[in-house]
Amino acid sequence: MTSSGSPDCQWLERRVTRVSEAGDERLAPYRNVRERDLVGRAGRFIAEGKVVLNVLLSNPAFAVESLLILENRLVGLTEQLQRCPADVPVFCVSRETMDAIAGFPMHRGILAVGRRSAPHSLQMLVETLPEKALVVVLCGISNHDNMGSIFRNAAAFEADCILMDETSCDPLYRKAIRVSVGAALKVPFARQGSIETIVDGLRHAGFELFALSPSGKTSIYDAEPSPRTALLLGTEGEGLPKALLQQLRTVKIPMSGSFDSLNVATASGIALSRFSRFSSLGRRGL
Repeated sequence: MTSSGSPDCQWLERRVTRVSEAGDERLAPYRNVRERDLVGRAGRFIAEGKVVLNVLLSNPAFAVESLLILENRLVGLTEQLQRCPADVPVFCVSRETMDAIAGFPMHRGILAVGRRSAPHSLQMLVETLPEKALVVVLCGISNHDNMGSIFRNAAAFEADCILMDETSCDPLYRKAIRVSVGAALKVPFARQGSIETIVDGLRHAGFELFALSPSGKTSIYDAEPSPRTALLLGTEGEGLPKALLQQLRTVKIPMSGSFDSLNVATASGIALSRFSRFSSLGRRGL
């Protein structure tokens, strides 16, 4: 246990700014974060929890603008605070003040305002992909839980990037980042244009495209892997547009015919496992 007079505690006291009023203007970016998730933030986002903070600090594509820490979580974050630039404000508050600022009980007690550098363009991201690549393509994914879970799966199976159309939700919303366990800050992504534009770009880049659908013509386990593979997933219920399904190779995940189809996030995990480099039949084993 670190004593109150130890060098670490003395350093922490100098590093942080203690705030007792929820109305303090320095804490404005954190106020009512639930409502702030409903509007654009000009490249800024809220990161929540220690694991997500670690990912945020490790990715140079993002910057930390400030931190808001619950007083009883402070000592356990010494390493993370030492990694933060000296000019990043670190605010420390009580549980009552934290909950008043956030607008609901903030159990993790660790929040950060992050800022993304210039977002990747679709063209730039596709052009920089390696010769052997696995890409996830999302169309109309509007649920933040699903978005976060898909990013988590993509990180687990080392997908090279995620491309999503402009109707998909922002993966940098607080809930999506939290559900992804920080993967939304790790896996490169582009959110731009229509699904047709994304498909055309991948075709020109030599990708084999597989559209996942419960009505797919081929089992995903019978689909031949390719060095450059793109997996397309559509929104819950409607799935991918019918016109797109008619143009692409469609694959399905075999399952019981007496129950509804899989959640899109679960389907993404199965598909990524099938085509990842960790599979004995995966595209990088060619």
